[in-house]
Amino acid sequence: MEDGGRAHTAIVGWACTTLCLVSCAAAFSQGASLSACSDMMPRHLRVQLHSSRSNYVTVHTNMSFFFPGDKVPVTVRSTRDYMGFMLQARKVSNNEIAGTFIILPPGSKLLTCFEDGDTVTHSDKSLKRNLSFVWKAPDQPIGDIKFFISIVQSYFVYWAKIESAVVAQGGQN
Repeated sequence: MEDGGRAHTAIVGWACTTLCLVSCAAAFSQGASLSACSDMMPRHLRVQLHSSRSNYVTVHTNMSFFFPGDKVPVTVRSTRDYMGFMLQARKVSNNEIAGTFIILPPGSKLLTCFEDGDTVTHSDKSLKRNLSFVWKAPDQPIGDIKFFISIVQSYFVYWAKIESAVVAQGGQN
């Protein structure tokens, strides 16, 4: 009876652990959670952060400056496949999220961290490599910005806040 009880307890424990891991994995397969908005860090179990200096991803735009209301193309290029991401534009002056994304590639969706559409994340766990977006600057001046992306290569490996070059706001004194 004692061995049967231990076996039952072990099976129940294994089942609960498996269900917990599956539900956690499923939760992030459809995009980053709102809890990642401020620091852009994945909330996976036992994830391994890699230095943003040793990544294989670049974020850039063909514009070196923008004006309020401008639409800015943003390109994410990678030499390796990855499953998940979170992309934001942030003010250089205070690191606040700014603007909205208006054109997204397949496999991505808008996320509302502070304002509607200010963040983009993955909508499925299909492999991704090169992605193009369009970001719309707010109608009022906000100052210079940078684009930041966090990339999840696998459930356990990620790079956080890979940054673009500064995109200056035009017309500033």
